Amino acid sequence: MIEDPIAVLAVLLGVLAGLFAFAGHPIGRRCFTIVPLLVFAYFIPTTLSNTGLIPLKSPLYDFIKGSLLPASLLLLTMSVDIPAIMRLGRNMLILFFAGTATVVVGGPLAYLALGSMVPMELGDQAWKGLAALSGSWIGGGANFVAVGESVGATDSTIAMIAVVDVAIANVWMAILLFFSAHEKKMDAKIGADRRGLEELKQHSESFQKDVARIADMKDLFTILLIAFAGTAAASALAPWAARGTKLLFPDAAEILGVFAWKVILVTLLGVAISYTRLRRLEGAGASKIGTVMLYLLVASIGAKAEFAKVLEAPSLLLIAAVWISLHAVVLLIVRRFLRAPVFCMAVGSQANIGGAVSAPIVAGAFHPALAPVGALMGVVGYVIGTGAGLLCAFLLRWVHQLL
Repeated sequence: MIEDPIAVLAVLLGVLAGLFAFAGHPIGRRCFTIVPLLVFAYFIPTTLSNTGLIPLKSPLYDFIKGSLLPASLLLLTMSVDIPAIMRLGRNMLILFFAGTATVVVGGPLAYLALGSMVPMELGDQAWKGLAALSGSWIGGGANFVAVGESVGATDSTIAMIAVVDVAIANVWMAILLFFSAHEKKMDAKIGADRRGLEELKQHSESFQKDVARIADMKDLFTILLIAFAGTAAASALAPWAARGTKLLFPDAAEILGVFAWKVILVTLLGVAISYTRLRRLEGAGASKIGTVMLYLLVASIGAKAEFAKVLEAPSLLLIAAVWISLHAVVLLIVRRFLRAPVFCMAVGSQANIGGAVSAPIVAGAFHPALAPVGALMGVVGYVIGTGAGLLCAFLLRWVHQLL
């Protein structure tokens, strides 16, 4: 096993470099037209870690999530066209909240249908674990812990549900990434209105052409300075913001923890920069550097996925699979009714299921200019995750009593 963080980084960079080299070959181009490169960037590290070549846990993964994720969000957000994003309008919000509703209701329905398969020895820890999962699938990790602790899930239950979460949620993310390669065909099939989406892409591409230049050393160092100084500032301010939240709004303290505030602050900083001349650094490659960091994040998330342990909780895994299937079917129906672009469904779903960490990844797979949309929607998921998760917990407890 390769354990040294620098060596693990070299492996992940080697995987990504190899994938992009293959993308330049005619066979690679055809292959990645069918299955997006980002899917391979996720599952190849998963294979390497699950076969023991690289570790499932490493300080490198923590560094990438804690530092490179905020830095990439800042670089991807600083060139965002906020007015154009606002014109995506009601479809994005409807699909997001429809995703939330399907998590709240879908979990109890899946538990009602399959709860008899859950081992008796789990007792009330079954519904408590599923309640924690609902927090994760509406907001993220902070909401997962908040709901789990609120309902009294044990550490062993939380650990088991975390494996179920990773397995099911990451398979669904891979499907959403697959959709990104076929978005125009899928949208044409239902006559989706892509005007707002295309306008956002065109504004971004036009802006990039207007400011495009060969980057010099000053540009590159300025981009890196903004990325890491902004991340450092957010990291320093996040604990203060979290403490202030705990004092002023105790009920929201577990939702808006340190990491959630870090994501919120870098996103706000990126939006503020988008109204200044620093936005023109996009022409020197700001979003490209941010995308490199984002791909490293995808690879590190894949490397942490431990699928072997999923078999320890087959009944809960099956319930979660039915749960996510209900979520997917309802969102696809709502999307068809609204004639909304598949992008809105994918980001609305992932902002719930994956939160602010992975929603930008899914949005960026459709187009790099759209990654900030995922970040903004993921923050909304953080805010409502615990409240909606506790509502789901009430319904799960009711179903458990019926069973």
